[in-house]
Amino acid sequence: MISNFSNRDKAILIGLFLSKFDDKALDVLGFEGAKQAFNTLGYSIGTKPASIKNYRDEFDPYFPNPRKGWHKRQLREYCKKFLDDFGNVNFDDFSELVKSFVIKDYEIEKFINKIEKIDYGETVAKRLITGSAAEEYFKLNCNTITEFSDFQISDTTKLACGFDFKLSLDINFFCIEVKGLNANTGSIAMTEKEFYVAEKLKEKYCLFIVSNFIETPVHQYIFDPLSSRLTFKKNQRQIIQTTYNTQI
Repeated sequence: MISNFSNRDKAILIGLFLSKFDDKALDVLGFEGAKQAFNTLGYSIGTKPASIKNYRDEFDPYFPNPRKGWHKRQLREYCKKFLDDFGNVNFDDFSELVKSFVIKDYEIEKFINKIEKIDYGETVAKRLITGSAAEEYFKLNCNTITEFSDFQISDTTKLACGFDFKLSLDINFFCIEVKGLNANTGSIAMTEKEFYVAEKLKEKYCLFIVSNFIETPVHQYIFDPLSSRLTFKKNQRQIIQTTYNTQI
């Protein structure tokens, strides 16, 4: 089997997974339908949603499902390689493989979950839409937006600095916080850190909202969101933290 996967490899394997396991594949990832899966999984690995659909359709004639797929076209040689190598992988192992493609640091997360038995309380689909799928959508589309077209993009998602991307052009800059919604409308939340940074940066802070993953993703962006039409309600939760001290 192949061990190092390119984005195209991942797209092919996701298409194979969706074709072979059909509704069961959608259910295990928490998708409400195929369109949502194409959009979310496609953007999560940095490829076009149509590519995921095309690969699924190409494999459809080789599995029992209600779709005809590309039954009149011979399977392309590089796709046949993946069918030969992965066509007999069982559902649980294939599910884990796909999750490893789309969930950041998945192996570490699984290890921690074995120790702490974390209950995330949300589906893979929801996590991707509110995280990597929306962020990858922004990266793929930011240069098509007039206000951002000439800016250099820096990914700050792992820096916990209150925004996901910094756009720079000479001395000018914008800090972008990306949020994702499954439907056209819904609720988004800003952390205390994000709210604080937005308050300080004002018009240099931009809230970029990607919505409607369930059908066709669209975006809107709001500069200085705390002074915009949006109304934010403060929610506080008290958390009890236990520590263990020792003397060295």
